[in-house]
Amino acid sequence: MDLEKRTARQPVEPSAEPTAGQTAGQAAGRQQTPVRQQAPVRQQTPEGCLAVAIRIPVRIVVLVLVVPVRMAWDVLVVVGRFLTDAVLRPVGRALLWVGRAVFVWPWVALWRYVVVPVALGLGWLGYRLLVVPVVWVYRYALTPVGHAIAWVAAGMWGGVVWVATGLWAGVVWVARGVWAGLGWLYRWTLAPFGRGVAWLARGVGVGIAVVAVALFTAVAWLVRHLLVVPAVWLYRYALTPVGHAVAWVARGVVRLVRMFFAGLWLGVYWTLRVLLVLPAIAVWRWVLTPVGRLLVVVGREIRDALGHAWRVAGRISLVVGRFLANLFRWIFVEPTRWVYRTVLTPAGHFVRDAVWKPVAAAGRAVGRTTRQALATARESVRQARAGVRSALFGQPTRPPSVHGREPRAAETRTLGSSKTALTKD
Repeated sequence: MDLEKRTARQPVEPSAEPTAGQTAGQAAGRQQTPVRQQAPVRQQTPEGCLAVAIRIPVRIVVLVLVVPVRMAWDVLVVVGRFLTDAVLRPVGRALLWVGRAVFVWPWVALWRYVVVPVALGLGWLGYRLLVVPVVWVYRYALTPVGHAIAWVAAGMWGGVVWVATGLWAGVVWVARGVWAGLGWLYRWTLAPFGRGVAWLARGVGVGIAVVAVALFTAVAWLVRHLLVVPAVWLYRYALTPVGHAVAWVARGVVRLVRMFFAGLWLGVYWTLRVLLVLPAIAVWRWVLTPVGRLLVVVGREIRDALGHAWRVAGRISLVVGRFLANLFRWIFVEPTRWVYRTVLTPAGHFVRDAVWKPVAAAGRAVGRTTRQALATARESVRQARAGVRSALFGQPTRPPSVHGREPRAAETRTLGSSKTALTKD
């Protein structure tokens, strides 16, 4: 167990100069081969005497506390694996099978052997009772009626179209006559009257515009000399000086209030700084920071000690587990294996050779004899039944054989036969 942290070793770069045992070719090949860049080694900060003084007691105490916990954890893991493999998994499979047998298979059987046949029967019945009559009515009743209605509607539509075409031609002829009359009326009556009215309106508009311009000019002159000029003089020589004076007084008041609040803020700031900030900074710098660093060192050492102790406890638990496993094998497994190999196996072989094989051979002989006797009995019964049938009903008539081009099943084609292709003629 390594109780002190090791410092990181610096990677040694391969020298390019050949050593005494290397030749010039080996040195040249070594220079030509690219050198792999090693990963940057994480530099560890130097530790003080406090960390070294805390590490050993903390690791000893943590190791003493962690070893029982790790051994209990390993025991629980082994027991959990055994229960999972030997109990929970078989029980789960059995429950799964029971669940399928109770919940899945009855519904599957109900669907397969009840619902599907009933649905097929209802579908066939609905097809025969609904679809077939509807198709027959549509094909042999509604279709001829629809064709007749379509023929009558086509004839009526042709008549309506002919009448509408005649009416449209008459309306167009009348509209053309009316449009010609309106054009003559507009050209020789309304247009001259409209031109005269426009000339008269233009003259009246010019007179009204002249009068309006004169009135607007007079009103603008009066407004300028009666309102604008006095208002500009009042703003320039009365309101502007008064406004400047009021603005100067307001700026002075604002500056005075600002100076007052600035002095008040400086007093409050320095009071709070002296009474709160500087003591808080002193406490943070001279009390909390050292205590925090001490706690960080202690926490880091406890963390490293827990990891180290957990690994060491794992090794100890592994050794104890192997010892217990060897002890169990020496006490139970090896004697059982010896008894099985030395006692039970020869006894089983003796029972197999002396008992089971003769019994099996006798059983096979009895079965063979029984099968032969049954076959003989069946053949005798078959022959007796055939004799009784021939005695009662006579021999059955056989159909006459017909000579064909192909030979019979019992005959084969040969070169000497007259039915072959070579000797047919």
